[in-house]
Amino acid sequence: MILTTGATGTVGREVVAQLLAAGQKVRALTRDPSRARFDGRVEVVKGDLDQPETIVRAVEGAERLFSLVTGPQGPVQEAALALAAKKAGVRQIVKLSVLGVDQGQGNAIARWHEAGERAVRESGIAWTFVRPGSFMSNALFWVGTIRSQGKVFAPYGEGKFSPVHPRDIAAVAVKALTTPGHEGKVYPLTGPQALGMAEQVRILADAVGRPIEYVPISDEAARQGMTKAGLTEPLVGALLQVAAYIRSGQAGNVLPTVEQVTFRKALTFADWAREHAQAFR
Repeated sequence: MILTTGATGTVGREVVAQLLAAGQKVRALTRDPSRARFDGRVEVVKGDLDQPETIVRAVEGAERLFSLVTGPQGPVQEAALALAAKKAGVRQIVKLSVLGVDQGQGNAIARWHEAGERAVRESGIAWTFVRPGSFMSNALFWVGTIRSQGKVFAPYGEGKFSPVHPRDIAAVAVKALTTPGHEGKVYPLTGPQALGMAEQVRILADAVGRPIEYVPISDEAARQGMTKAGLTEPLVGALLQVAAYIRSGQAGNVLPTVEQVTFRKALTFADWAREHAQAFR
């Protein structure tokens, strides 16, 4: 049995689907099982990572754990999850972390995940860390302004970065969960191309079939937009740190890890754009 947290999210759903395709027994942790929509083969259990007592039942009988925890409370949640997993006899934790944890970027998101990784290591359970950079699916945040104005507003300037397809992130995690030899390994992940925002927007425009313009904006304008959208201040600050890193020109590395682990080529942003073009129309 493999327990997945964050199972209703972008990567978590991919992990669940790929585990099922691999013939694995899957248990999904969610705050509200009544709203979760999973394949009938998935065992859905109720639990809240902010309430450690609710995790105990979820980890009982699980052999492996996919840990997906985000936000400033992540280290505390991950420590509670790892402790419960240890007590339940879980043999392996595959943690979704973030690119840059070991690169001293000073990024708040990286610091949250660094503390989470430390908690997993200290549990004594065999671990694997999957560290993706930016998700291609983050482009879905552009839906509103593309539909209403035909524009994408972002504070990345001309900086390039290498977004990775959520399906590839999940594929690496599933390999680590279902095949031997991944214990103690760290897998930094990027997509196969370093692209600036203008390039990504052009690719998306081609897929959607309409002109879309990239409009660089200031950090302050980005802060106002994210705050209006309901993002918390710690997350807004962390995302602006990421934007500054991208503008610095240091975020354009392309890594071969997806292909090395999955034995197939990483999916491109054009692949993702074609799959999701209808969302922008």
